[in-house]
Amino acid sequence: METILKIPGHVALKNVEIWFQDEARFGQYNTTFRILAEKGARPRVVQHQNFGYAYLFGAVCVNNGKIEAMITPFSNMEYMHEHLKLISPSTQPGKHAVVIMDQTSWHQQHLDNEFENLTIIHIPPYSPELNPIEQVWCWLRKKELV
Repeated sequence: METILKIPGHVALKNVEIWFQDEARFGQYNTTFRILAEKGARPRVVQHQNFGYAYLFGAVCVNNGKIEAMITPFSNMEYMHEHLKLISPSTQPGKHAVVIMDQTSWHQQHLDNEFENLTIIHIPPYSPELNPIEQVWCWLRKKELV
C-alpha cells in the first residue's frame, strides 16, 4: 500500500507506466594463457594487467516496450540523474512513469523531485531477482558480449 501511495493521487492506475531500471558493468578482462617451453624452463611472458570497462544504464517499460539506455564511464548519482532525464520524456504524455530500481547508493529517492511525471520505487535490498532487467544483463553477457 505504501508503494502505491508514492504515485500522485490524481494519476489513475491505467495511466501508469512501469519501468524497470538498473545498471551493469561490462568490460574486457585479461585471461591467463599458456605457452610452449622446454621442461623445467620458466620463460618470461609479458602480459598486460589492465582492463577496460564501462557502465550500461538501462530501463525497460513493460507497458509499451520502450527502452532507454546510456553508456557511461562511471556509475554515480550524476549519471543516474541523466538516465532519469532520458526516461521522463520517453513517458507518453498524460502518463506517469514508475521507475522500479534497487537500493544502490546512487539510486536516491530525491532524484525524482525534478520530474513531474516520474516516481522512483525501490525493491527490497539484496533481491535482484525482483528486477527483470537483470535477465537482460545475463543475456547480453552470454549472447552479445562474448
